[in-house]
Amino acid sequence: MSASAVLTVSVGSAVGLASLKVPDAKGLPPGGYVLAIGRGADGQAHVVLEGADAAGTFYAAQTLRRLVRGRRLPSVAVRDWPSLAIRGVVEGFYGPPWPDRERLAMLDFLAAHKLNAYVYSPKDDAYARARWRDPYPAGRLAALHALAARATADHVTFTYALSPGLSICFSSATDLRAVFAKLESLWAVGVRSFAIPLDDIDYRRFHCRGDDARFGSGPAAAATAQAHLLNAIDRAFVATHPGAGRLITVPTEYANVASTAYTRTLAALLAPDVVVEWTGGAVFARSISRAEAGAARGVYGHDVLLWDNYPVADERVPRVLRLAPYRGREPGLSSALLGITANPMIQPEATKIPLFTIADYAWNDSAYDPGRSWAASLDEFAGGDAAVAAALRAFADVDYASALDPRQAPELSARIAAFWRSWKAGGSRGVAALRVSFAALRDAPRLLRARLADARFLAETSPWLDAARTWGAAGLAAIDLLQASRAGRRADAQAAARAMRALGARARSFSDVQDGRRFPVEVAGGVLDAFLADALAAAVAASR
Repeated sequence: MSASAVLTVSVGSAVGLASLKVPDAKGLPPGGYVLAIGRGADGQAHVVLEGADAAGTFYAAQTLRRLVRGRRLPSVAVRDWPSLAIRGVVEGFYGPPWPDRERLAMLDFLAAHKLNAYVYSPKDDAYARARWRDPYPAGRLAALHALAARATADHVTFTYALSPGLSICFSSATDLRAVFAKLESLWAVGVRSFAIPLDDIDYRRFHCRGDDARFGSGPAAAATAQAHLLNAIDRAFVATHPGAGRLITVPTEYANVASTAYTRTLAALLAPDVVVEWTGGAVFARSISRAEAGAARGVYGHDVLLWDNYPVADERVPRVLRLAPYRGREPGLSSALLGITANPMIQPEATKIPLFTIADYAWNDSAYDPGRSWAASLDEFAGGDAAVAAALRAFADVDYASALDPRQAPELSARIAAFWRSWKAGGSRGVAALRVSFAALRDAPRLLRARLADARFLAETSPWLDAARTWGAAGLAAIDLLQASRAGRRADAQAAARAMRALGARARSFSDVQDGRRFPVEVAGGVLDAFLADALAAAVAASR
């Protein structure tokens, strides 16, 4: 569209859409929208946004924002809607909770990527878990109010999760009143959606004699007691607060695809409108099929919301970054799931790289392509700077660690494998390409620190950037060693070996501090260190 054209922008204009000969948004699911850009029958340039609801109009604006490049707009007609009703994150990891400023930034990120759910469930918020009976201090309530308000402005549902399972007496009226009081305090500051997770607790024993007497013992008794609590909250709190969202729970058996005494009891007794969160067939499910999701819905007997433990690490102080794209989820999970909430890393800025790809899947789970989405995520993160995107890709490749994909540094690994195939056959094909890859890895941290605008990402990932730079230099030294050994340049080979060993040791020395603990960071584990070891062995063999 010409930059000199007179442009009319309208929202919810059936006349404008008709002028562009584009159907309106009637009949689209919640969150659906129509965006049309073009020259109308009146000869004027028009941009028309119409949503099936307020959220849909908001999402149309997000799509328009992505289409704006310079002073020109493409002529397009977009008719779009989400595959999954609930799409977002659950801050449910162990370790230091995110600072509130990062939560606010995350809410804005969710909005920009058409994600609509934020479940506040940090395991280390004592007032939500260990000290759940205690009221929040005024300062924390004010912070939660700010989060709820920002979420509302961003068309994101802010769900507060209270986790009383470590100490609650299910048969106690006093404890039930304490639950209501806590939820009421959150309601008063603007929270309108609540969850009662009952995960990661010992359900083989109760915490008071009254529960033993009333419910008995064993998994079925635990399910009976939990249903009693959840139904009371659903009936006496959620139902009496107009505008409250559906109650959500995480069952103690949250990774089932088979019927058990616990799940049968919970399915039979739990109020039908309560939503059940499920992690797949395992806590860290490498793959989830439509059949598994359908089976889970049958097992729990309720609408199922996937609590996907990706890209979260499975240790409290993770050694690795998990920047790989979302994969292993069969297209069309929306046929069985209500939605997806992804459990992120403790690094809120870095987690946005994989979260971008999760947003892609959740919006259109039938057309999602992991590789294409990952490239788009890196490009957006780089601010459209091609050199920064290439450096970010080199770095993200060696920080690809993923519970969903067993490969480590898949792009670099492929180049290393091609190099060895040629080298072991006596050739040198692949040397130049591998040198380029190691040089790119060595130089990527410097370029990112000079040109990437995201200072928070650089701070979060600093030790991994340092390790990547040093591993890249070590890889170059390893190639020097191999070439010198093959050419019989003994002194050069010895110098290269010394440099390689020193750089390898240095690369392993970088560490981060989380939760008051210092721990070594890992980059491309089993790939870069293995290449150095293999290079040394090959050089020794060549010198004999």
